Amino acid sequence: ELTLPGFTHDVCSAVHPLALASPFLRGLPLADHGLELVHPPAPLAHPLDDGTVAVLERSVEATGRSLGPDAERYDRLLGPLAAEAESLYSDLLGPLRWPRHLGAAVRFGWQAIRSARGLADGWFTAPAARALVAGLAAHSFLPLEQRPTAAIGLMLGIAGHAVGWPFARGGSQRIADAMASYLRSLGGQVVTGRPIATLDELPEARAILLDVTPRQLIRIAGHRLPGGYLRRLGRYRYGPGAFKLDWALDGPIPWREAACARAGTLHLGGTLEQVADAERRVCRGEHPERPFVLLAQPSLFDPTRAPSGKQTAWAYCHVPNGSTVDMADRIEAQIERFAPGFRDRILARHVMAPGAFQRYNANYIGGDINGGVQDFRQFFTRPVARVVPYSTPIRGLYLCSSATPPGGGVHGMCGYFAARAALGAIFGRRPRRLAAAESPSGR
Repeated sequence: ELTLPGFTHDVCSAVHPLALASPFLRGLPLADHGLELVHPPAPLAHPLDDGTVAVLERSVEATGRSLGPDAERYDRLLGPLAAEAESLYSDLLGPLRWPRHLGAAVRFGWQAIRSARGLADGWFTAPAARALVAGLAAHSFLPLEQRPTAAIGLMLGIAGHAVGWPFARGGSQRIADAMASYLRSLGGQVVTGRPIATLDELPEARAILLDVTPRQLIRIAGHRLPGGYLRRLGRYRYGPGAFKLDWALDGPIPWREAACARAGTLHLGGTLEQVADAERRVCRGEHPERPFVLLAQPSLFDPTRAPSGKQTAWAYCHVPNGSTVDMADRIEAQIERFAPGFRDRILARHVMAPGAFQRYNANYIGGDINGGVQDFRQFFTRPVARVVPYSTPIRGLYLCSSATPPGGGVHGMCGYFAARAALGAIFGRRPRRLAAAESPSGR
């Protein structure tokens, strides 16, 4: 309850496409431990000033109907990739390795190797489809002229068609609660409220997996790590931060275009050129007057989030790492741009600037919720270039945070591959490969 009693808000992530795409999370019986995922009618909408709305629907064909002259091109690009989503996610959500589904990986890579700007220029002519690509790719926190922004945008677009962009009923905390409940059912223990300053404070164990950033790893284990490895960790780069708002609202957001009310997530930034300009400015250390805003409206589809007749909303924009600039008015102006009268619905709001994010979670260095820059140079070599990126020079000590492949997102694959590495090297066990399974929600 960040704003008012009875209003449930997500402190961090709110929308979870990669939870259903993740081969690991799909294999956990989280529905048996209370998790239910809620799917809005449309995963995503991206409105433009002329009244056009690009709508990412579950169906590739239905999505094309909102893209005007680019409908057939969208079908040719996304249709084959969405059909191979399961194969793609099993190969791409992890460290750099030889793909098990070579054909699918090559077909994806042929498009994904570009920048988002290059992908849009090569495929689409009308503003709606180009804006849709821009908004998806902007989740990368990178300039859209930079690789691998096309890969990140395609991964999220494919997820929209293959598995959706769901919310957790009752709030994202339910995902962590379900995972903790399942762990306890296996005999595990969860201890909270115990900050660790050094490795020496941990009990003896054959394997230790740390869900921390390279900066924290230096602090916690630096006295045991060799100098060369420490210097490489010190060169790890952190990306832009997030500035986030949560609102308690006296009714639904008054979108100018009705299509926006069908979507769980909204990308608010205008055309590809406008989104690209905003993201470029952030990466140059500037604060755009019209930031790219990512907004979620979970209570429209999950009535447990707000009192009857009321609503919640969640939104953030990108800012330079460690920024102290208040972006609240600029975020709300972007919402008003596509939903006139939005401010009149506000009952209360809660602000989280980059510093507040880092205080809440020490992994969010400077408000970087992605766990470090995810550009071509640092995409597969996070945190440093090693054959097993999760391992460290200390035998039995592993890193399992989003500073390892495949990076940020609610997917659990960083921890899965770190655990797999430890089981093989320390315990001599060869875990079975992940296979398709029921989704975490049982749906």
